[in-house]
Amino acid sequence: MNNLQPAMWDDNSRNLFGDAEEIGISTRRADGTLRPFVPIWVVSVDGTLYVRSYRGVDGAWYRHATRSPVGAIRAHGQQIDVAFAPAGDDVQDAIDAAYRAKYARYGDSYLRPMVATTAVAATLEIHPGN
Repeated sequence: MNNLQPAMWDDNSRNLFGDAEEIGISTRRADGTLRPFVPIWVVSVDGTLYVRSYRGVDGAWYRHATRSPVGAIRAHGQQIDVAFAPAGDDVQDAIDAAYRAKYARYGDSYLRPMVATTAVAATLEIHPGN
């Protein structure tokens, strides 16, 4: 059994990435190189960063992140190595609320897919790399 706890965000990094309008997200290939960055919305709930694939589990970046859960994110000229982990069911309502609060100005055509069952099923936590 793995007893390792994920790394925690320091306040500056959590705010830098969590408050960003969107971040670039990338996953690592088998040879360690990064795939092209994809822009994605991000929310922070209780000190943890979360992302969702609006295409659900069929989204390419999501498939890569679940197969090899390491990569990088970038925003505001900063880049950091990260690890991805499935988000628990117990936090999904809070994540929905965070998406609604942060991105409401975009209206239902953009926000609704991010809180739909398809996207909820493809929610990942992002942790800073060790």
